[in-house]
Parts: sequence; structure tokens; C-alpha cells
Amino acid sequence: VQLQASGGGLVQAGGSLRLSCAGSGRTFSRYAMAWFRQAPGKEREFAATISWSGVATSYADSVKGRFTISRNNAKNTVFLQMNNLMPEDTAVYYCAARESYSTVAVTTIRGYTYWGQGTQVTVSS
Repeated sequence: VQLQASGGGLVQAGGSLRLSCAGSGRTFSRYAMAWFRQAPGKEREFAATISWSGVATSYADSVKGRFTISRNNAKNTVFLQMNNLMPEDTAVYYCAARESYSTVAVTTIRGYTYWGQGTQVTVSS
């Protein structure tokens, strides 16, 4: 599957953004999806994941309660709604996919096979 992330931009602290990740192909529903992020000078880190059906979600502690991951399999798209953004959320956000019908959350980079190109999110203070 090929992934295309979009929706990043510049926002003030306390604001919101909605990221989208569009997948190619007719088998999008067989993939568990995730968002990772990488801040300047830091390693890529897990942010959120959603199971193939959308039933199960999991979040990093740093975004829990502020970010919501969702998906629309009919439109081959996964979303990341980001509210109450903080300057420390500034990063390049990547969507990722792994073929799985499990509801067990996978939060490691190695657990994902396919990656999008990333979209920049910048939060000003």
C-alpha cells in the first residue's frame, strides 16, 4: 500500500489540526494504521494507532486526551485529530501501515511495513 499524508501546517498553541493519510489500493481495510512523529534532533516516536476495523485505538501518553485517531475504510483514509496543540507537538508526522487483523496495539517503528512521506506540524507559542 502507498500512503500519502497531508494536513500539516503552522498553528498557535492551543489550536487544532486534522491530519489525513490516504492509502492506495482496494485492501486498505486489512491494515492496522498508525501515526508517528519526529521532532528536530529527536528519534521518531509513536503517537497513535488504530486497528483494521477501527474498534481498537491506542495512544502515547504525551498525546492521550488531546489526539484522536480514526479511519474511513470506504475512503481508504486514516485521520489524526489534534487538539490543544503545544509547541512540543512540533514535528514531522508520518502515517504507517502494517497488515494485521489483530486488535493488539503495535507501537514500534519496526512493527510497520509501509510509510508515508510525512507532513510538517509546527506549533508556535
